[in-house]
Amino acid sequence: MPRISFKQLAIAFVALSLTALVSPARADVGTIRISFLKAGWIIGGTVGSGTLNFRGRSYPISIGGLSYGLTFGGSQTYLRGTVSNIFSPRDVEGVYGAGSAGAAIVRGPQAVVLTNQKGAVMQVAGTQTGLILNLDLNGMALSLR
Repeated sequence: MPRISFKQLAIAFVALSLTALVSPARADVGTIRISFLKAGWIIGGTVGSGTLNFRGRSYPISIGGLSYGLTFGGSQTYLRGTVSNIFSPRDVEGVYGAGSAGAAIVRGPQAVVLTNQKGAVMQVAGTQTGLILNLDLNGMALSLR
């Protein structure tokens, strides 16, 4: 039967102690500001930009998307909020899908919670300005520039 030396036992103890001290990677939260134009007649389109602030750095964002359903008119939307469950800035990239219903004549409030395929959760609120009526399904793709 092999014998374990005191040195081997001490090394194993130190290794186990160090792995207990090292915490696993944890998801973090960033803040986000986005602005986009939405327009359409049955089929709509969205284009815009924004900024993600994450761990003390700012990252520019591009936004694009399509919607299908009852969409009539056009609007400019400004939203700000948080993106949670992210480990790196690239985790905000992806497609955020939602069903939406709304109307704006000159100005109206807007709030939404969206999730992408990586599990990032975006909670944003702001204002929508323009003349638009919508009851549609839409997808919005975010990417870092």
